[in-house]
Amino acid sequence: MRIAVLLAVSLLVVGCSHTASDQSRQTNTTSPPTTTAATPSVAKPSAPSSAPGPGAPISDVIAWIEAAGPADAAHYHSATRDGATTKLGDDIAFTAPTGKVTCMTDSKHTGGALECLVDLSDPPPRPATAYGEWKGGWVDFDGSGLQVGSARGDPGPFINGDGPELPDGQSLSFGDFRCRADQVGVFCVNYAHRSAVRLAAAGVEPFGCLQSVPAPDGAGEKFSC
Repeated sequence: MRIAVLLAVSLLVVGCSHTASDQSRQTNTTSPPTTTAATPSVAKPSAPSSAPGPGAPISDVIAWIEAAGPADAAHYHSATRDGATTKLGDDIAFTAPTGKVTCMTDSKHTGGALECLVDLSDPPPRPATAYGEWKGGWVDFDGSGLQVGSARGDPGPFINGDGPELPDGQSLSFGDFRCRADQVGVFCVNYAHRSAVRLAAAGVEPFGCLQSVPAPDGAGEKFSC
């Protein structure tokens, strides 16, 4: 009798063990897979499809300039006049393909500001306060200020001639500046002040913080941040 009872207890223990194992396997099989939420991607704003016009936001102007392929700045450290080439050290010189815009930096005298000669169709008239040779298409741009028209007693950095051509659709970076050449003109941004300018025969157009202010003596137009 005792043997029969022990046998029944053993069979009961074995049966419970199989049931627990079956339930464990079933639970593991039906557990839902762990999923990881996808991180949404942030798309970079696209550049404008056409050159920015008057009053365009500075962000659009910067995007337009940066959309151009980068030119190698190492090719723009010299200027040529009458076949003679002058090395400019760290300064930059370039011309636009149309020949209407010639730009240079002159770190020794202007601290790296951009100076350009633009063949303007309608330059500002010579003011009564101007002394010396009037250059209506002389442009000074340092980021915080933009001046158009200047009375000059000397050719300044342009005495060395013109820099190499910056092809349409390419941009040149130097200092706080980046300039893009295009058929509608040369666009230059100063990142330090988030200001920009378009230089073209049709006129000089400021962007960003640059606002019209009274021109100083000997200048045609003045814009300031």
